[in-house]
Amino acid sequence: MNTRSKATFKNTPINSDSIMKSVITIMNTSETKTPLYEVNIDFDEASRAWKANKKSIGNSSYKYVCCGVTKTGNKCNRQSLDFVDYCKIHMKKK
Repeated sequence: MNTRSKATFKNTPINSDSIMKSVITIMNTSETKTPLYEVNIDFDEASRAWKANKKSIGNSSYKYVCCGVTKTGNKCNRQSLDFVDYCKIHMKKK
């Protein structure tokens, strides 16, 4: 069995012109490809969205904040319980 390392090519002259044409063809086709998706990310908006349910506790650390709304219509600022989006007061109402 001939593997790639043992293969011998008989009667196949190497033509430098054909090699250059294939390289140029490959280069031209890769340049003309258009991207599938347009990447347009607003990192400031993404940061604000990420911080929406968190409260800074200093030293670049954050804690999750309750997602509940108070009687006055303001956002609750209490710390949420572990593995839940609400504090103990709003958890009783749910």
